[in-house]
Amino acid sequence: MITVVGLGVNVGDLTEQGKQAILAAASAGKPIVCRTAKAKSYANLAALGVAHTSLDSVYESSRSFTTLNKNLANAVHALGNGTVYCVDGAASEDNSVKLLSKKRGGVKIISGVSKISDFAARAAFLGCSYTAVSAYELTERAKAGGLTTPLIVYDVDDRFLASDVKLLLADLFGEETVVQYLYGEKRKKLPLYSLDRQRVYDYTCAVAIDEVDLLKKKRFTLDDLHEIVCRLRAPGGCPWDRAQTPDSIKMNVVEEAYELVDAVDSGDDDKVLEETGDVFLQAVFFAVMKAECGAFTLTDALSGICEKLISRHTHIFGKDKATDAESALSVWDKNKKKEKHHESFADAVNDVPRASPAAMRAQKVGKRAAKSGLDFASVEEALDCLQGEIEEFLAARKQGNKQEIEKELGDVLFSAVNVGRMAGVDCEKALKESTDAFARRFTLAEQLASAACEDITKLSAEEWDGYYRAAKAAIANEDKNV
Repeated sequence: MITVVGLGVNVGDLTEQGKQAILAAASAGKPIVCRTAKAKSYANLAALGVAHTSLDSVYESSRSFTTLNKNLANAVHALGNGTVYCVDGAASEDNSVKLLSKKRGGVKIISGVSKISDFAARAAFLGCSYTAVSAYELTERAKAGGLTTPLIVYDVDDRFLASDVKLLLADLFGEETVVQYLYGEKRKKLPLYSLDRQRVYDYTCAVAIDEVDLLKKKRFTLDDLHEIVCRLRAPGGCPWDRAQTPDSIKMNVVEEAYELVDAVDSGDDDKVLEETGDVFLQAVFFAVMKAECGAFTLTDALSGICEKLISRHTHIFGKDKATDAESALSVWDKNKKKEKHHESFADAVNDVPRASPAAMRAQKVGKRAAKSGLDFASVEEALDCLQGEIEEFLAARKQGNKQEIEKELGDVLFSAVNVGRMAGVDCEKALKESTDAFARRFTLAEQLASAACEDITKLSAEEWDGYYRAAKAAIANEDKNV
């Protein structure tokens, strides 16, 4: 059995049980090793006057904190039973001890004064829950989530590491957030952006960020957005927000989605940023309303989409293979069909949302139906079908039956979408861009007519066509020179 002894934080922290374990090992000629001789609590081991070895050389040969803990655990494990491993702080908090215990199936732990608790006491965090993480593990913990305030980041032992900590925490909480910098026996308050401009960096250094009131925050999270919406919906909240129902705001989702698309088309990242936030708001609003009636929560919605991404991407998280975008989409479709229990191609066709824009829905329906084998052999065959539908439309128009005219026009439009689909064109995007182009040409044509002192309401078809053609040519020339 290997025994791990926590040396504590300060001189005098070594427990009597820990002292006796170290002395017994020395008397029996067993190895005694300490994690580092650079911590203040190392004096508690040195004062016993027993032969021992420091593992500081392992620090120097390890590329990362994760590697360091593995190397420390391996080094101690290799020394065998009877070894006493001394670590600064509380033995139960040390990650190398956790790995050692897992490697050996258990170790005897004689804990000690916690350095994390010591930092918390100095930061006046006692009596509240807080998160504590080593600076060397901060990036990995940030990826996993859960870095909430109050927060203590310890092991800030050099300027380069302090800079990395500053950048990561600034992204989460804002670079002007006031933090406590703990070093030696001292502490001072400073803005986060100056964390890497201090004079002292060693094993005693830590950063403590207290909980920030919602109204004083500069950076927010999805949890903050959820809290704000809940407050707006709560008794005494905003009358308008409290009055909304899923049915009353459902079209807001469509509007915000289109505003995001417009922002993307504009190429203005500030607009994209704003509209992305608006889309988030709509999703959270629905989740809050559904939580109120016990249907589901925001966590349920997030869990659902994460599970879907994992289960659909079996070429990433499973055994399927995909070498390009087309094969990846094939894997996605296969998994989607399985999850939605589509037993026929008709099930997939009828699963396309009816609220989708007409051209988009038509293209998706045609694409899903094509997987059954019902499709055109070529673009030319699709064009022949379109021509036939146009003739049927003209025949209906001659008859003057409004319902038949509408029906046949629908067939023309659906056939036109099939032509685009066969040609590999996104029909919704193509129609949108053609509409944008027409609006741009019309605007310039009207300006040209007005500049010529024309009364545009009295222009003949030929005159309008002339201005329109002139506008089209001018815009084409302008785009060519861009």
